[in-house]
Amino acid sequence: MTASDAIDIPFSVPCVHRLRFTRNVFRQDAKVLADLLEPSGAAPARVQFWLDSHVAEAQPQLRRRIRAFLKAHGDRCVMPGNIQIVPGGEDVKNEIHLLERMLKCMHAAELDRRSYVVVIGGGAVLDAVGFAAAIAHRGIRLIRLPTTTLSQADSGVGVKNSVNLFRKKNWVGTFAVPWAVVNDAALLETLPDRDFRCGFSEAVKVTLLKDPAGFEEVSRLADRIRRRDWSAADPVIRRSARLHLDHITRGGDPFEALEARPLDFGHWSAHKLEVLSQFQLRHGEAVSIGVAIDVAYSALAHGLPDADAERILNCLTRLGLPLQNPALDDPQPLFDGLEEFRQHLGGRLTVTMLEGIGRPVDVHEIDLGAMREAMSRVSERCRSRAGSAS
Repeated sequence: MTASDAIDIPFSVPCVHRLRFTRNVFRQDAKVLADLLEPSGAAPARVQFWLDSHVAEAQPQLRRRIRAFLKAHGDRCVMPGNIQIVPGGEDVKNEIHLLERMLKCMHAAELDRRSYVVVIGGGAVLDAVGFAAAIAHRGIRLIRLPTTTLSQADSGVGVKNSVNLFRKKNWVGTFAVPWAVVNDAALLETLPDRDFRCGFSEAVKVTLLKDPAGFEEVSRLADRIRRRDWSAADPVIRRSARLHLDHITRGGDPFEALEARPLDFGHWSAHKLEVLSQFQLRHGEAVSIGVAIDVAYSALAHGLPDADAERILNCLTRLGLPLQNPALDDPQPLFDGLEEFRQHLGGRLTVTMLEGIGRPVDVHEIDLGAMREAMSRVSERCRSRAGSAS
């Protein structure tokens, strides 16, 4: 082979990740969203709004406010057709035919690569609509307005889009940088308490990996966050979003080409738990359980101090998050998730554990006996606490 027979040229694609924080994006902060919609040449940008059905039901005024926004900014954007409603929750990712419906709607609206899909909803809706936008014309500009604490603190600022297939989470998907993300406080106001708490498992996760002072902040504010004290919840959401964003934009592996994916600490079991529970577990709840398991395992196998492990479990409990589920009674189906986790990334198994708070370590083997012991310890702790409370 001569030099002219093999040509390898490394290159990078310039991207900008735009993250905005607002108090009410369809009222006093409407200009923030309007400024993100660049007109297409001399014509207003074509924009299609997609709305989570749960949000549409909880905030019936939202559709009227979207139409008022479009009327007020007609020089910048125009919406062909209607506001599109999609099922909220994991259903939107489990029904593959909904993807075809999304693509048909985008085609009927004659969206092009300088048009915008604005999706308002929880993480599952952001994932599914984002996937449709990413494959239509090989990419329509996507603006996410996350409506859960989980998606504002974590997935909404990410670069992943997906749906579920073969009873496996996120089996079909893409990596695509959103045009922008707007974390709006008003969109969280009608979120049920259970879902409000869920997002903070990801805040615990990312601070354990990257920010010991951030974990101390979450732990200090945990009781107030559980009570929905916005002055406590807001800084934690912002910090978590920024930590996730910094990892994506500065961590050197935004599209997970390397063998490790540290932001999935606790997720090898969490994804499987969701499936085993028939998606009765929220993603944030499954992550809480997965983090608890891996924290206990890290204490058994990787030197995480027992006192730190207990502080972490206590923080999750005070946030009102679960640490156990009946699926843990038989760990073997859960262990099957390790191979699915490996396949999802490729290469050898790589799972992140903790040597200390802020000190992650990548491991390539799991001692299943020690993992069973970790699950037992977490379950026993929960039973002991429940017994003392009664």
